[in-house]
Amino acid sequence: MRSDSPPAPGPHPLPARAHLPAGPLGTPVLDVVVPVYNEEKDLDRCVRRLHDHLTRTFPYRAAGRVDGGDGPRGGFRITIADNASTDRTPQIAARLDAELPEVRAHRLEQKGRGRALRTVWAGSDAPVLAYMDVDLSTDLNALLPLVAPLISGHSDLAIGSRLARSSRVVRGPRREFVSRTYNLILRGSLAARFSDAQCGFKAIRREVAERLLPMVEDTGWFFDTELLVLAERAGLRIHEVPVDWVDDPDSTVHLVRTAADDLKGVWRVGRALAVGALPLDRLARPFGDDPRDRQLAGVPGGLARQLVGFCVVGALSTLFYLALYSLLRTALGSGAQVANAVALLVSALANTAANRRLTFGVRGRGRAVRHQAQGLVVFAIGLALTSGSLAALDAAAGGRVAHATELTVLVAANLAATVVRFLLYRIWVFPDRRETERGTSPSHPTRTER
Repeated sequence: MRSDSPPAPGPHPLPARAHLPAGPLGTPVLDVVVPVYNEEKDLDRCVRRLHDHLTRTFPYRAAGRVDGGDGPRGGFRITIADNASTDRTPQIAARLDAELPEVRAHRLEQKGRGRALRTVWAGSDAPVLAYMDVDLSTDLNALLPLVAPLISGHSDLAIGSRLARSSRVVRGPRREFVSRTYNLILRGSLAARFSDAQCGFKAIRREVAERLLPMVEDTGWFFDTELLVLAERAGLRIHEVPVDWVDDPDSTVHLVRTAADDLKGVWRVGRALAVGALPLDRLARPFGDDPRDRQLAGVPGGLARQLVGFCVVGALSTLFYLALYSLLRTALGSGAQVANAVALLVSALANTAANRRLTFGVRGRGRAVRHQAQGLVVFAIGLALTSGSLAALDAAAGGRVAHATELTVLVAANLAATVVRFLLYRIWVFPDRRETERGTSPSHPTRTER
């Protein structure tokens, strides 16, 4: 079993978008990492199935390989990344390592899928790096379409997508809802254009990984999303492959905890992008590609993207508003009008700040006070709508209104105020001044107020 630390980086990587040249003697073309944690039940069967598939179908051979020589017969390697398993997983991985020339085992003493991928990818000599979940939920026939664009130089990264039109997916409604909601949040808050961030089926060229991995902070499930967001901001080409996918009913993934960690990651990355904390200048096309690609990658998405982002921020703001209103109304005994005004004011300030950074892409502190002042005007309109609704309800019911009824009316009034708020934000508070005030390229992804 191999558990040595990754070797130091090699020479300066080749430019991306070039067909992979022949590598050193015996070097595999593809290294498929299978992260595992306590998978003694499925590990042997799934690794052998993957090995058999690659042996039969993978058309590339290890560079310089001659019959009768030592080392892998095929141009692939399967690396089992054991995330500190406590069952018989390490022993099974070691046996597969000994029996199959194309399989190696790597032991980590700490858990985390992102940590496992970072460690193995950083130490791999294969020019194309991939990973897939041990349950092999994704149909293996998609593996060659996944890595072929990377080998040919067409793309920099490739991901399997369960949300593509031609994908065939079998899973429960709960996981389907969580997956689609999460990707909707990514599109609205981080302006992501890839369709499926968390499908356990991805590949990347090694020289691209060498640039991106040091900038990815997460070591768990959010690792995939952070890697893709950084790659997209760098203008890299992400190839999407429709996959056939069958949900594993015995999956050990904790949906609620994973979703909570992912949302924390979205907030961290979104905040870093908004304040300019990420060294995006180090990511901006370091591979020598056509500079026009950078402009294509920077197109912000227009009205549709802003609308999605506004809806996501608005939904979270509404939940915050309702929770604060309920706290003031019931726990602190405040009157309905006072509770509504305070809750709406606090949530409006947070809503303006979030939309400023995440929806309309305004960076820096310039005009921040002016934007908040304009946001307060928008708040006044919302206050008039919601307070007017409460007053009308109170008059109609003679002062005897149930708390649940108040909340229902407030939700309806807030929906109307939301439409007005978006229009005012887009036209008045955060108009696109890139052309008129700064003369920057229209393809620039965000706006920096000076």
